[in-house]
Amino acid sequence: QVQLAESGGGLVQAGGSLRLSCTASGSVARFNGMTWWRQAPGKQRELVANSHAGGHIVIADSVKDRFTASRDDAKNTLYLQMDRVVPEDSGVYYCVIDYVETGNILRTTPWGQGTQVTVSA
Repeated sequence: QVQLAESGGGLVQAGGSLRLSCTASGSVARFNGMTWWRQAPGKQRELVANSHAGGHIVIADSVKDRFTASRDDAKNTLYLQMDRVVPEDSGVYYCVIDYVETGNILRTTPWGQGTQVTVSA
């Protein structure tokens, strides 16, 4: 079973920066796609960053001029660097990972508790 550890959220002033981390652990054959999502109060969950197996990363158009993502496969970790944040970036940020179990079984981690990001004006 894969476990996720999401961290790095907190309270930040508009214009500031935060770095979120998502680390996966567990006995798997390999990790595939790793994604960051966010959900603001009263809004639908949206995809923020998608790290494909092999390294290609896609950032949502709404934040691509301010957010970057990187992946460290040696640590099974996906990072989300959030710069020049605005109050609209507030919400709960979730990490989801696709992985392959022994026996070539494809799995996706369930939604965790996420990490809260609050941007003050």
